[in-house]
Amino acid sequence: MSGLANEASGPVSRFASESAGLSGLREWQRALRAQFPIVTANPGIAYLDNAATAQKPQSVLDAVIAYLTSENANAGRGTYPWANRTTARVERARDRLREFLGDPDPDRSGVHFVSGTTEGLRAVARDWLAPQLRDGDEIVVPYADHSANIEPWREAAALARARGDHVTLLAMPYDAAHDYDAARLADLVTPRTRMIAATHVHHVYGNDMHVARLRAAAGPAVPICLDAAQSIGHLAVSVAELDVDFLVFSGHKALALPGTGAIWSRDRRGPSFAPGGWHGTPNTSGIVSLTAALDWLEAAGVDRIARWTRDLAARLTAGLSELDAYEVLGCQASLAADSVVQRRQGIVTFRHREIGSNDLGFILATDGFLVRADGHCQGDQGEKTSSVRVSLHVHNTEREVERLLTRLAELNSG
Repeated sequence: MSGLANEASGPVSRFASESAGLSGLREWQRALRAQFPIVTANPGIAYLDNAATAQKPQSVLDAVIAYLTSENANAGRGTYPWANRTTARVERARDRLREFLGDPDPDRSGVHFVSGTTEGLRAVARDWLAPQLRDGDEIVVPYADHSANIEPWREAAALARARGDHVTLLAMPYDAAHDYDAARLADLVTPRTRMIAATHVHHVYGNDMHVARLRAAAGPAVPICLDAAQSIGHLAVSVAELDVDFLVFSGHKALALPGTGAIWSRDRRGPSFAPGGWHGTPNTSGIVSLTAALDWLEAAGVDRIARWTRDLAARLTAGLSELDAYEVLGCQASLAADSVVQRRQGIVTFRHREIGSNDLGFILATDGFLVRADGHCQGDQGEKTSSVRVSLHVHNTEREVERLLTRLAELNSG
């Protein structure tokens, strides 16, 4: 683990110069980093795969242990005190999520817990949208985003087709910077548009997809379903500002345990959302962890987390842009650290022009840099060649980014 074996030693690259964006947050960040036991227990490792799953702060782990060792019971299936308190925990978790999302009308919205984003998007498509679809209807699908935000809408169309109703899937338009093209989207929307599927932060390019613009393009009547897997826990999210009808995310990417996530539904455009089928025992320990994670994030300051990871990503993209052997994916105008269009929300994805991405990922892992190296579950119109993705969170440091750039520079000639 030579790359990070000693934080105090080794060459310091020119990227160690003072950063105005980071300097005021260093003490705050050090205090938060110390709260991640897996990070402090592995000083030779730089965990850089937070878009796949995030590490957990001690308070989240403590909340789960306290629940499991003091009053673990099934929710909604008993009248004794432990069961009643577990049921109350689940209901409080719904209210806590509404509060975290800035829900402007919490008495009329819905919160349903699921295993994660994929199940949540599929439930919206299968249980809410599909029964309403009729012959000639249309769905706008983001084919250059994650497959989890593509396949459910295909399934909804297939369910309609099985009834004899033909539904057209229209491709979400993108501009040259890999943002949604709101002007072209406005031209796509017709009275037969029944859903627009969108992503808040792109899982490969790392850019904020400017979802708030989609409402003006779509008009007041068209429902919008938002994949927020890469935004919840990474930047501030306000459903009032976004004006979407569904927001779906995974808890494990937001500092909670795996196997939990949520669907928030506005319940204004169309019928109120309710997942279909018979539901068994909820993931109570996961829900407990999600509540604790939201509390931790709010106390830490999600806006400051976003500033920290954006500035780290800016430093990484600026360094990569000066290494000829690397191609940084996404908006090329945002590669400079001082770029006015810098919008990478802690995610930077790149390729080496000679070393295969899987091999590069293995090389980096041997040096203590844990990154993702594959195709990243891209949709039909996404990148076809594998790449290396670095995804940052608040426990990551400037020194980790500098050391990563130093190692990548050593590989610059292949």
